[in-house]
Amino acid sequence: MILDLEPIFNNEGMVREFDYELDLSSQELSGFKPFVKPVKVSGKVGNKTGIVELEVIADYELDLNCDRCAKEITVPVKTEINHTLVTNLNDETNDELLLVEDLRFDLDEIVTEDVFLNLPAKFLCKDDCKGVCFRCGKDLNSGSCSCEKEIDPRLAALKQLLDN
Repeated sequence: MILDLEPIFNNEGMVREFDYELDLSSQELSGFKPFVKPVKVSGKVGNKTGIVELEVIADYELDLNCDRCAKEITVPVKTEINHTLVTNLNDETNDELLLVEDLRFDLDEIVTEDVFLNLPAKFLCKDDCKGVCFRCGKDLNSGSCSCEKEIDPRLAALKQLLDN
C-alpha cells in the first residue's frame, strides 16, 4: 500500500487511518513459508505539531514447527510498529527516522521488514517443551524414553567405583 503523505506533512493535526491485508505467503523463514493467512495491517499516520508519526499493528499467524519437538504449531503474533517520518535528514546515521523523499511511502515494505525483525528467536509449542531424545528421537513431552543416560567420559572412573 502506497501512502500519499503530502497532505499529512502539509497539514498539522491531520491523521489518515488505514486497514488492509498484506499477503506474505511467498516469504520464507528458515526454508519454510509460514505465512498461510494474510497479515492484517491497521494503523494511522498523523502530523502532531509538525512531527509525522506512523503507528501500525500487524496481526498474523505463523504455521511452522516447534523448535524443540518439531510438532506442527500455529503461533499468533501481534507486532507493533512505530516510526517517525521526515522529508530530510541532517544526520544520515540516524536509524530512528525514516526518510520520505517524494512524499509517497511504501507501507508494505516497512511492515514486512518490521515483522521479520520482531519475530521471536524460537518458536515453541509450549513454554516448557522438553523436545526429543537426541538418541532415539522420542517426544519427551509424552513421557521419558528408555535410553540410558550418557556418562561424561571424565567421570567414568567414578561411576565404576559407585558400581562396585
